Amino acid sequence: MTYALPVDPERYAAFLGVMAVLAVTPGPANLFSIANGMARGRRAVVVGVLGMSLATLVWFTAAALGLGALVLAFPAAFRVIAVGGALYVAWLGGKALWGAVRGPKGSEVPGRPERPNLTLGRSAFFDGFMVQLANPKAVLFFTAVLPPFLDLGRPLGPQLALFALATIGMDMITMNAYGLGGAALARRMTAPGFRRGFDAAVGVLLLAAAVLIGLRL
Repeated sequence: MTYALPVDPERYAAFLGVMAVLAVTPGPANLFSIANGMARGRRAVVVGVLGMSLATLVWFTAAALGLGALVLAFPAAFRVIAVGGALYVAWLGGKALWGAVRGPKGSEVPGRPERPNLTLGRSAFFDGFMVQLANPKAVLFFTAVLPPFLDLGRPLGPQLALFALATIGMDMITMNAYGLGGAALARRMTAPGFRRGFDAAVGVLLLAAAVLIGLRL
């Protein structure tokens, strides 16, 4: 049977509603966006979100190749990926907390806001990619949330393309909003002691993201 539309409009509308709720719900990705914005600034927020979006695209590609079957066949492999991601995010959080304990370095310019004394990972893009790739929420999404909205009577490729467009689009909006909020808070810092508090807050956020990943294994 030939359909005029690649997806069922009612199913797609229902998916958009579910995805909107999932996108705004705080999780590892949104917590990372806040921490990334606080530590690196607005430009890094966008770069980090692009990394997370690429990881989501990888998951959609895996879904097209039969992610559900792969999870059932190799559950240990996906658990290793998630554990590795949780440890990586925890390592970033530990670095942030160490920066808070160590305190700001370099010369201080009175009245001039400075970025928190954090180094995190080498690249906001890589950090974002790793956070989302290892996010068990992504595995749950593609194995439990997405399948009921797919119409097996229609070509799968166009459906996944439209679902990916909606998912990545909503995620980019919410993750950028969370991250830019963190960056706006960081720009207000002028006192070294206050900056150290924000360094500690970034570390706590990253450790919370690692714990969320771990709890969903």
